[in-house]
Amino acid sequence: MQNEIELLLPADDCPNPEVSLVVPALNEQISIGRFVEWCREGLLKAGVQGEILIVDSSTDNTPAIAVEKGARVLRTPRRGLGRAYIDALGYVRGKYVIMGDCDCTYDFREIGPFIEDFRKGSEFIMGSRFKGYIETGAMPPLHRYFGTPITTSILNFMYGCHFSDIHCGMRGLTLDSYRRLDLKAQKWEYASEMIIKAVHIGLKTSEVPIRFLKGMQGRTSHLNRHWYIPWLAGWQNLRAFFIFKPDFFLRKPGYFFSFLGFFLVFALGFGPISMGKLVLSLHSQIFGLFLLALGTSFLEIDALATLFLGFQHKRIARIKRLYNLDKTAPISLLLVLIGLVFVFYSAADWIGADFRLFTVSHGFVAGLGFILLGVQLFLKSLTIALFSLEARPQDDHALVRQ
Repeated sequence: MQNEIELLLPADDCPNPEVSLVVPALNEQISIGRFVEWCREGLLKAGVQGEILIVDSSTDNTPAIAVEKGARVLRTPRRGLGRAYIDALGYVRGKYVIMGDCDCTYDFREIGPFIEDFRKGSEFIMGSRFKGYIETGAMPPLHRYFGTPITTSILNFMYGCHFSDIHCGMRGLTLDSYRRLDLKAQKWEYASEMIIKAVHIGLKTSEVPIRFLKGMQGRTSHLNRHWYIPWLAGWQNLRAFFIFKPDFFLRKPGYFFSFLGFFLVFALGFGPISMGKLVLSLHSQIFGLFLLALGTSFLEIDALATLFLGFQHKRIARIKRLYNLDKTAPISLLLVLIGLVFVFYSAADWIGADFRLFTVSHGFVAGLGFILLGVQLFLKSLTIALFSLEARPQDDHALVRQ
C-alpha cells in the first residue's frame, strides 16, 4: 500500500459541485460500481451538482472501478475509518457533505431529504434507519434491538439530545461544520465524536429517515468478519461518550465525594457526633479523609479535561480565574500551616512520650484534611497554569543546529 495520498480524477469530473458525497472504501470491488451509479442517480434526482469522493485504502480493483464509473478517488494509507474522513477534508469541494458506506446498504439514490434540510439551514443531519425503512435481514437483531437502542439512549441521557439512531453511518454536514468539528478519532468512534462535538458547539441539527438495505450477495460486512468486532466498535463508541463528557463521571462524583468528605473530616474535628441512633466518630472521619482526597482528585482531573477539550469557554475562563496560581499559592500555604498546627497540637502527647503509644485523634485527622486541601489546591492551580501556557514564537537565535 502506498504511503502518500493520491487523488485520482474521472474523465467527467464535476467542475463546481454543490454537494460532496464522501465515502470510505476498503476492498469493495463487488459493490463499488453499483454504489457510484446510485450516487449519480441520487444527485440527478435531487437536482444538484455534486462530486463523489471515495476515500480508498483497497488492495483490490475498487479504485479503478470507482474512477471508471465517475467518482473521484482519494488513495490513502489504511489508517482507520475515522482517519479516512480526516484525510478527506482537504479534498472536499462541495458546500454540503453527505457521508455513508459504499456497500449499497445506505440508499444514496434518496439524498433529497438531506438537501432539503441543508437548504432549511441544518448544519448537521443524522440519518435514521429506525424512522425510515430497514429491509428484512439488513440489520442483525443484536444491533437492531440491543446495541443501537441502548447506546443511543446512553448518549441522549448523557448529552441531553434526542437522536434515534446514533450509529447510522449516513449523515450530512456543511463543509464549515466539517472543519469546525476538528475530528480526531481514527476508528469507529469517529461517529460518536461527530455527534458529541456537534452538540457541544451548538450546530443546528436535524434527522431524516433513510432506507437501510441488505448488503450485496457475496460481500461480507467488515463488522461481521469476527464475532468480537461489533462489541469492540460498541466499546470504542462508549469510550468516546466518557472522554468528551468529563462532568458526567468526574465533576458530579467529585463534588459529591468532596462535600461528603469535607463534612465528615471537619464536622468531626472536635469529637464524635450523634444523630439519633447513628454515631459518627473517628472511623467515619478517617473515611471522610479518603472521600475528600478522592473527590478533590476527581475535580482536578475534570478541570484539566475541560481545558483540554476546549468546549465550555465560560467554564474555562472561570477555572483559570479561580485557580490563578498567584492567588491560590498563599491560600495553599495557609491551609497547610493550619493543618500542621492541628497535627502538632494533637501529637503533643505522643512527642512528649518519646514517640511511643501514638493515638490518632479527631484533631489530628482534621489537620490532615487541611494539609490535603492546601496541597491539592496548589497542585491543581499549578497544573492548570501549565495547561494554560500559550505557545510562544520561537526565538530564531535560541536554537542553532550544529
